[in-house]
Amino acid sequence: MGSQNSCQKFYPGDILEFPRNKYFSHFGVYYGERDGVPYVAHLTCRDSDTKFLLFGRALNSSVKLEPIDIVGKKYKVNNYLDEKHPPRDFYSHIKPEIEDAMTKPITFDILFHNSEHQATLLRYGVKKSEQIDKVYAKIVPTWREPFEKKRF
Repeated sequence: MGSQNSCQKFYPGDILEFPRNKYFSHFGVYYGERDGVPYVAHLTCRDSDTKFLLFGRALNSSVKLEPIDIVGKKYKVNNYLDEKHPPRDFYSHIKPEIEDAMTKPITFDILFHNSEHQATLLRYGVKKSEQIDKVYAKIVPTWREPFEKKRF
């Protein structure tokens, strides 16, 4: 894990992973520095007077641009899809999409559009969430088991 004081070098467009607990992390895209302060763009449903969380969904979530240390003290670069998908250019694709997304409400959905989906969509143009894939990999066999036992 890194922190602002570490030697780790970030480049605009890098995906930053902020661990939250044993199973889940929060993700954002490194935006660059403003007045010497590093910023990250991330999908959030915090500060929600008007946002409603129900069944893992929050209406009117948004992409926010915030200093990294506000999002989390521990983080690391996690560009895990670089070998499968080429990263898109920050200045011609990612930055304009971040700025556009900040002006629109977005529905946060833990299974189909969470912060990891948003970060990979910005960097690669592909929605992917490995942490949700891992959860599915554990749950689906458990769901299938009772049905498979009935066949025999």
